[in-house]
Amino acid sequence: MTRAMGAAMRRIHVGNALSAFGLGFTVPYLYVYVAQVRGLGAVTAGLVLAVFAVAALIVLPFAGRAIVRRGPLPVLLTALVTAALGALSLGLASTATTVLPAAAALGAGQAVMQPALATMIVDCSTAETRSRAFATQFFLQNLGLGVGGLIGGHLVDTTSASSFTLLFAIEAAMFLLLVVVMSTVRMPHSPRIEDAPGRSGPGSAKSSGKRLLDNRAMVQLCVLGFVLFFACYGQFESGLSAYGVEAAGISTSALGMALAANTAVIVVAQFAVLKFVERRRRSRVIAAVGLIWAVAWVAAGFAGLGHGSREMATAAFVSTYALFGLGEAMLSPTVAPLVADLAPEGMAGQYNSAFALVKQLALAVGPAVGGPMGASLHAPYIVTFLLFSLGITYLAVRLGRQLTAAQDQPWRAKSRVVAQGGPATAGQTQAHA
Repeated sequence: MTRAMGAAMRRIHVGNALSAFGLGFTVPYLYVYVAQVRGLGAVTAGLVLAVFAVAALIVLPFAGRAIVRRGPLPVLLTALVTAALGALSLGLASTATTVLPAAAALGAGQAVMQPALATMIVDCSTAETRSRAFATQFFLQNLGLGVGGLIGGHLVDTTSASSFTLLFAIEAAMFLLLVVVMSTVRMPHSPRIEDAPGRSGPGSAKSSGKRLLDNRAMVQLCVLGFVLFFACYGQFESGLSAYGVEAAGISTSALGMALAANTAVIVVAQFAVLKFVERRRRSRVIAAVGLIWAVAWVAAGFAGLGHGSREMATAAFVSTYALFGLGEAMLSPTVAPLVADLAPEGMAGQYNSAFALVKQLALAVGPAVGGPMGASLHAPYIVTFLLFSLGITYLAVRLGRQLTAAQDQPWRAKSRVVAQGGPATAGQTQAHA
C-alpha cells in the first residue's frame, strides 16, 4: 500500500466512524420520536421505518451505476448532503407530509453511503490489506453506533420535541463534517466503466448488470448474503427481541444488556478474530458462522422454552446476542473482501451496491416475517431460524466450490506469487476478474 493510499484509508475510517456516530444518535429513537413525541401515531411511525427500506431499495441500483461511472467519492459526497438535509428536515418535521419525505432523503443517503465507502476501501487497499481494512471499518461502525446511541440516550427527553431536534441537528452536522473530511481524500486512479476495454457506449451499464448475473459465484454469494442478513440482522430488533420479551420474559433492561453484549463482543474480539480468519478459507469461515449462529438459536430456545429460572433465561438470551456478535466479527473481514475479489476490474461499485441491495431486501423481509413469529409462534420461530443458520453452512460450503484459490484463500495465492518470483501475477489477476 502506498503512502497516499494509507492517508486516504485513514480518512475513510474516520468517515465510517463519524457516519455511524451520527446514525447512533437517532436510529434507536426514531419510532418514539414520530409516534409519541410528534404525536403522529404508530401507523405513521411504521410508515417512516418502511420508507427507509423502500428508499434504499430504489436508489441502490442507480448508486451502483453511478459509482462505476463517476467514482465512489462524488457519489458519497452527494449521499452525505442528501442525508444531512433529510436528518435536519426530520428534526423539524411535525406532520406526516413532512416526516415521510425527510425520512426518504435520510434513508436514501444512508443506503448509498455503504457501497460508496466500501468501494473506496477497495480502491485504497490491496488484496493483502483488504480483510484488515474491512474489519477496521466494522469495528469503527459498531463503536460509533454504540457511543452515539449512549450519548443520544442521555440527551433525549421524550417530553421535549426540541431535544430530538437537537439530536437530528447533531446527526446532520456529523454528515456535513464528513463531507469536509472526505473532500480532502485523494483517491488513487481506478478504472471506470468508460475506460475499461470494450465497455464504452450507452449499453455498458446494462452489459455490466448482465455480467454480474452471469457470475455464478457472485449470484450464490448474494443468495448466501440474503440468508445471513435475514437470519441474523433482520431479527435483532424485531423477531428476536419480541421472542425474548414474550416467550422468555426478558425485561427491557436485560434486552438492552443483550444488545450491549453483542456490541462488546464485536469491539473486543474483532482483531483477535481477524488473526484467526485471515489464514482460513473464506467459505469455511462463513460456514463456521452458520454453526455458531445455530448454537445461538439453541441458546435462545433454551431461554424461552427451557422453563428455567429468570436468571438462567436472561443469561441464555444474552449469550445468544454475544454469539451473534462473534459471528459478525468473523464475517466482517470475510464477506466484503470476497465481494471485491469477485468483481471484475472497475466494477467494485456495481458489486458492492448489488450486495447492499440484497442486504436491504433481507432487512426489510426479516422483521416482517420474524416479528409476528417471534411474538406468538415461539417454537416454530426458533426451529425456523435454526434451520436458516444451518442453511448458511450448506450454502457457504457450496459457494466454496465456485471460488478460485485467489478468491477463497487470498493469502495462499499471495505466497505462491512470492515463491514463483512474480510471473504468476497476471494469472492471479485473471482469477480475480
